[in-house]
Amino acid sequence: MDMPKKIKILMVDDHPFIIEAYKNTLAGYKKEKYVMEIDQASDCKSGYEIIASASDRKENFDVAFLDISMPSCDEKKIFSGEDLAVFIKEKMPDCKVILLTMHTEMLRISNIIKKIQPNGLIIKNDLTFDELLNAFDKIMSGEPYYSKTVFNFINNSLAELTLDEIDREIIHHLSNGVMTKNIPHYVGLSLSAIEKRKLHMKDIFSIIGCNDEELIREAKSRGML
Repeated sequence: MDMPKKIKILMVDDHPFIIEAYKNTLAGYKKEKYVMEIDQASDCKSGYEIIASASDRKENFDVAFLDISMPSCDEKKIFSGEDLAVFIKEKMPDCKVILLTMHTEMLRISNIIKKIQPNGLIIKNDLTFDELLNAFDKIMSGEPYYSKTVFNFINNSLAELTLDEIDREIIHHLSNGVMTKNIPHYVGLSLSAIEKRKLHMKDIFSIIGCNDEELIREAKSRGML
């Protein structure tokens, strides 16, 4: 009889009870075939450190469950689970990334799919015990998995509205009280380039005028912060 295969899993979520729920759900998954080895983190900083350390030891993760909205790690420019997903894909290209989020806004879902191309994207309101097991099973079999809300979004071919990571970084700094004239110190762009990006974002959000507060408020309502 073959020995069970070890699966190294990383779970990053700022709600410990959610991680425990994931672990309990997967505990009985095909025990005869797999042994789960699970590391966990509670924010972008600790997630970054675990990934970097594992990469240095050449101990790659097979699967990563990443929450989208978590406390950021500004010094490493890891502002969300999306940025953490980009980082782990750079360090561990074979790792299967499953992103989980409460956000159901069209723009955010579109950005995640285009930027990350995750193996799985699950809206937490869609999530049940069976849903998580089904998602994990499909992803372990090499198939992508999108939960019901995401699947409906794709099938309905909704408008393709995208903001890139630089736009998101600009909004992040604005929301933290950084004045536009000082953002070039944080982002490798000129002030005029940043102003153009702000105008582009306001066009996407249908914002009239120069009020940054409205841009921040709209970004938050659309799940960009």
